[in-house]
Amino acid sequence: MPLDLAVIIPTLNEAANVGPLIEKLRHTLRDIDWEAIFVDDNSADGTASALREIARSDPRIRVLQRIGREGLASACVEGMFATAAPYIAVMDADLQHDESILPLMYERIKTGNLDLVIASRVNEGGAGELAPGRVKLSGLGARLSRIVCKCDLSDPMSGFFIVDRNLLDEVANSLSGVGFKILLDIVASARRPLRFAEIPYRFHQRQRGESKLDINVGLEYLELLLDKLLGRVIPLRFAMFVLVGGIGILVHLAVLAVLYFGTPLGFLYSQAGATLAAMTFNYLVNNLTTFRDRRLRGLDILKGLLIFYAACSVGALGNFAFAKFLFTAGLPWYMAAIPGAMVSSLWNFGVNTILTWRRNVHVIERRRATASEDRGANRTTAPDPCLFPNVAPKETSPPDRRQ
Repeated sequence: MPLDLAVIIPTLNEAANVGPLIEKLRHTLRDIDWEAIFVDDNSADGTASALREIARSDPRIRVLQRIGREGLASACVEGMFATAAPYIAVMDADLQHDESILPLMYERIKTGNLDLVIASRVNEGGAGELAPGRVKLSGLGARLSRIVCKCDLSDPMSGFFIVDRNLLDEVANSLSGVGFKILLDIVASARRPLRFAEIPYRFHQRQRGESKLDINVGLEYLELLLDKLLGRVIPLRFAMFVLVGGIGILVHLAVLAVLYFGTPLGFLYSQAGATLAAMTFNYLVNNLTTFRDRRLRGLDILKGLLIFYAACSVGALGNFAFAKFLFTAGLPWYMAAIPGAMVSSLWNFGVNTILTWRRNVHVIERRRATASEDRGANRTTAPDPCLFPNVAPKETSPPDRRQ
């Protein structure tokens, strides 16, 4: 029989949940020719090993174990493009999504000539056992998502949906793969009105394992929105760098006011102190957000800070020199200041990307070694695709059983 449906399930430390989930899928999808692709971000609890044991006796179960890269959205993207199925479902491994509605979702998209079918937690009280705080966060995220969405979804934050392969192929080159909300990424990447349906379901409480919801999820969601708004014009990382710099200006002014009016230092020394404080703030926040994937730790934080000081000092001199040149040429002070600030920002971003948050083989290999020691397990590592783009990730599943 031809393959009809693929279920893509990203995992991170879900060893206790994958077995029960597979049993549920076997029961629910018994009348559909399906496969499940688990994309595991090298879980420390042995999730990938547990899945491989199951896959040995069930060729419908496939495992992609990613080494050196992470993120729910990018995991979903890799899984979706690893299947030949015409319809592709995405769901979580934590048993909070109600797998029993998958046949209904599959029937709707197959017979209704639809691009998407979304399982909604909003319609008919679908939030179910979702905590009140999570409900408020989801509502806020949904309101923000309308900035970039081209269709009015009741639950654009849903992580449970089925997409038609044709739509996926249409948006493939526009996907950001940022953060946790792959549905929003797909919808915001579409260049035409989408045909979709929403099916209400009751969201369940997590029974095993720990929630992945933390401050990084919120940051990645904001990054996704920025990328969809500005990504075709301004690179996301540069937009984040400039945003942090804008906040740093407010820090500079606040510290300057405290030092100038609250101490006998005088303006020049107060200005120097405020500049140092703002540069330190910018460095620490950029390390946690803009360059989160290259985050410096331990002694590297101090080394990076000194490099950041030096790079930004040169940028400040360039800002001053260029602005002075424009002002001398007859431009108003504000017209001279803006290009000067732009030159400084470009310099600071470029130089710090190369020097402060450089990404090289030695850093990556050192982090991999540390991660392996922390896990206390010997695993086969795959080349980082950022460094070796021509080497594909190794698929650990059995070969396709279909002829």
